[in-house]
Amino acid sequence: MLHGILLIALFSLSACYIAEFEWVKNMSLSPLIVGIILGMLYANSLRNFIPDTWVPGIKFCTKQILRTGIVLYGFRLTLQQVFDVGLSAFMVDVIIICGTIGLGVLLGKILKMDSDTALMTSTGSAICGAAAVLGAEPVVKCEAHKTAVAVSTVVIFGTLSMFLYPIIYRSGIVNLSPEQMAIYTGSTLHEVAHVVGAGNAMDASGALHIADQATITKMIRVMLLAPVLVVMSIVLSRLRAKHNPQKTGRGKITIPWFAFGFIGIIILNSVLGECSFIPKEGLKECIAGINGLDTFLLTMAMTALGTDTSIEKFKQAGAKPFYLASLLYIWLVVGGYWLVKLIV
Repeated sequence: MLHGILLIALFSLSACYIAEFEWVKNMSLSPLIVGIILGMLYANSLRNFIPDTWVPGIKFCTKQILRTGIVLYGFRLTLQQVFDVGLSAFMVDVIIICGTIGLGVLLGKILKMDSDTALMTSTGSAICGAAAVLGAEPVVKCEAHKTAVAVSTVVIFGTLSMFLYPIIYRSGIVNLSPEQMAIYTGSTLHEVAHVVGAGNAMDASGALHIADQATITKMIRVMLLAPVLVVMSIVLSRLRAKHNPQKTGRGKITIPWFAFGFIGIIILNSVLGECSFIPKEGLKECIAGINGLDTFLLTMAMTALGTDTSIEKFKQAGAKPFYLASLLYIWLVVGGYWLVKLIV
C-alpha cells in the first residue's frame, strides 16, 4: 500500500510545483486540476508497468485521503462570511444548487445517460466544481473514470466562464450593479479559483469589492455541500433499495460523516477567529498551513482518480456528459442572471 501512496504523493508534489508556473496561474488552474491531468497521463502510458500490489495504496488516496481533505476544506470558511454577504446571496445559491442538480438529473434521463455520471456532473456544476465531485464520489459510489469525466466538464466550462464573465460585464451585455455581478459570479461559476480569477479581472483595483463578495458567495455554495451530500445519500439509498427487489425494507443509508466533519470544522474555524486570547497572526499562519496541507491531500485524491481514467473509458462515457454540462452551463449563465436580477 505504501508504494501506491508514495507514487501518488510524488505526482501530487509535481502537480503543486507545476501549478506555480506563471502561465498555469494565468489560466487559474489549481493543483487539483493539474493533478488529475498528470494522473490521466500516467493512466494512458505507464499504468501497465506498475505492480498490482501498488493499487491498494492508490485506492486509499481516493477514499480515506479524499474524505480527510474534504473535512479540512472547512478551514477555508467561517460562519461570519455567510452573514456578511446577506440573505439574497444565500437564496440565489440555494436555488442555483437545487435547480442545477434537479435539471441535471432530468436532462440525464432525457439524454439516456448513466445516472451516476449525470449526478456527478450536475453536482460539480451546482456547488464547487472538482471539490464537490470529490465530495459526492463516496456517496454516489461510482467508478473513478466517471468522476474524472465530471471533473473534466467542470474544468472546461469553468475556465470558459472565467474569461467570458469579465467580457460581458465590461461590455455592458449584462445590466448588473457591482454587487449583483459579484453574486452572479459567485453563484454560477464552477471552481473557487475561477471565481477569484473572474472577480479580479472585473475589478483589478478592488475598489468595487466584486472579487471579495463573489468569493464569499462562492464559499456559501461550498458550505452547502454538506447538507446536499446528506440529502443525496438518503435519496440514493431509497432508490437503490427500490430497484433491488432482493432487498427488503428501506435499505441502508450511507451517512457521509465527513460532511458533518466539514461543518464542524467551519464552526471551529469561526470560534477560533473570535477567541481574543489566540494570537491572530499565529492563528492565520496555522490555518494557512492547514489549507496548504488540505490542498495537497485533495490533489492526491484527484491524481489518484486520474490514474484510473484511460482514453478507453472516456470513449465509453461518450459525448453525452459534455452535452449535459453544456445545457447546465446555459442554465447557470442565463438562469443565474435572471435570478440575481429578481432577488438581489
